[in-house]
Amino acid sequence: MADLLRDLPAYRVLLGSRMAAQTSYRTSFALDLLGQLGLALLELSEIYVVFHNVDMLGGLDFGAALLVFALANVSWSVADTLVGHLDTLPTYIRTGTLDAMLLRPLPVLAQLVTSDVSLRRLARTAMGLVVLVAALPLAVDDWTPARVVLLVVTPVTGAAIFAALFVCATGAQFWLVDGSEMTNGFTYGSSYVASYPTSVLHGVARTFFTFVVPAAFVSYLPALAITGQEGAPGLPSWLGWCTPLMALLIWGAALQWWRFGLRHYTGAGG
Repeated sequence: MADLLRDLPAYRVLLGSRMAAQTSYRTSFALDLLGQLGLALLELSEIYVVFHNVDMLGGLDFGAALLVFALANVSWSVADTLVGHLDTLPTYIRTGTLDAMLLRPLPVLAQLVTSDVSLRRLARTAMGLVVLVAALPLAVDDWTPARVVLLVVTPVTGAAIFAALFVCATGAQFWLVDGSEMTNGFTYGSSYVASYPTSVLHGVARTFFTFVVPAAFVSYLPALAITGQEGAPGLPSWLGWCTPLMALLIWGAALQWWRFGLRHYTGAGG
């Protein structure tokens, strides 16, 4: 921790240069933002189409399902903005850039995280926040201080869970050859799963996306706790209060897996 605090100025310089590079071409940056916004609106339209034909989805009404969608999108967009570029590690391995990172007196994972930041994805964050504000009056009738705290904490812990999944997927690249498409099934796939009530999944898939790839802890379980609704069999609503604990657990596993993969790595120079 002391080393990390000491190196913070260097990280700020790196991030500042990446952000300045992206915003220097304003028209291109604005088009990127519009593209991300359009994608978010397209995904939101899926919720509308579903509830145009049914009154309930996985035991949740439109307001609660919209809350699940909003929490998932805010969490995912923040994580994707900060660490979504980690899937470029195979390119760094192939070009030898990772070897140069190993020679620098900075943690490799921190260098990868600060190597880029996709500001265009903040458009999805803004869209998710707008949907969240619209969903709350529809989904929650009885507010308590504990529920307010959970609502504030959930996007942070959800982003942490998605970020940890990115780190896990990146650690797997030390064994896979251009395997980012396979690992994207777990990162981007978990984002899609988290946007809908986990109760719609089959029992095996429901268990997998709750306790192995914890997408349910990002949005569905916290939404149950916030709205006071009962969950699907095996997924009681009180699990939503365990979201911060799950974020800590998966980050611990992700860092161990990353260290194991990095120790396994052998560069072109041996």
